[in-house]
Amino acid sequence: MIISRTPLRISFAGGGTDLAAFYRKEMGEVISTAIDKYMYVTVNKRFDDTIRVSYTKTEIVDNVKQLQHELVREAMKLSGVTKGVEITTIADIPAKGTGLGSSSSLTVGLLNALYAYKGKRIPTKRLAEEACKIEIDIVGEPIGKQDQYIVAYGGIKHFYFKQNGDVMVEPLLVGARRIKQLQENLLMFYTHITRNAHSILKEQNAKTKNNFEELRGLKKLVPQLRSCLEEGMRLDKFGAILYKGWELKKRLASNITNDVIDSYYQKALDAGASGGKILGAGGGGFLLLYCAKKFQGRVKEALTGLRHIPVQFEPEGSRIIYADY
Repeated sequence: MIISRTPLRISFAGGGTDLAAFYRKEMGEVISTAIDKYMYVTVNKRFDDTIRVSYTKTEIVDNVKQLQHELVREAMKLSGVTKGVEITTIADIPAKGTGLGSSSSLTVGLLNALYAYKGKRIPTKRLAEEACKIEIDIVGEPIGKQDQYIVAYGGIKHFYFKQNGDVMVEPLLVGARRIKQLQENLLMFYTHITRNAHSILKEQNAKTKNNFEELRGLKKLVPQLRSCLEEGMRLDKFGAILYKGWELKKRLASNITNDVIDSYYQKALDAGASGGKILGAGGGGFLLLYCAKKFQGRVKEALTGLRHIPVQFEPEGSRIIYADY
């Protein structure tokens, strides 16, 4: 049996510029971090040549081409493990439609586990590249590249998405004390609203030509946020950057926000948060806030209808945590 553990992620700045519709014309930039919430994938040998896949439903098929789960099917085909296995997936928190990059965590973790099942250790860059190939090129999801890379690499990273499709990865040079301070000032709440990221991103992709100024604005926030963390500026600026990013992001598609989300966000600001954003494509999922510790009690009280989820940053990306041949 092989078990992989792959983190979920939070994107801080630059989201949307990792879409090909943007970076094919102008280099995109994103800063994001892996978090201590995970997707677990197990791969185990079956008695016969059938394939059993267990997620929110269970599939048992004779041929890999019969699998309905597109990501599992294509990861098996790409890795060369095409028969005689049982695959299960488990997430720490609600995965689908919540904005934490769960589909990419699944794809990266599954590839990692399938290659390990064959006795192969695959370089991190290749894991990310192949996950992008599956999700974007083969399955045709209208998503960007940041999720696959951050969950493969882990840590807090600055990604550059070049016009030729290459991705450059730089770790942020932030000390442990600074990281601890930032973590203590971030609050994440589950809105209990799930959404179809596909439809939001499809609209955003289609409108990229008209949204180029907003996307350039989001890109400009990336070096600002990096400087805030690396150069020892007051962390209050971090909240202001999140605020500016959310104001720009809301213009990219019609359903990124709604009256309910706007109400939660305003209540948080009124209670003392200095900025925040809905994670992922928008429309629901998790609300991330920057809030000084002295105001956090008031913010939690203002958002009593939401579930507070404590998070820490995860320095490691996808890894094999169990291997028994």
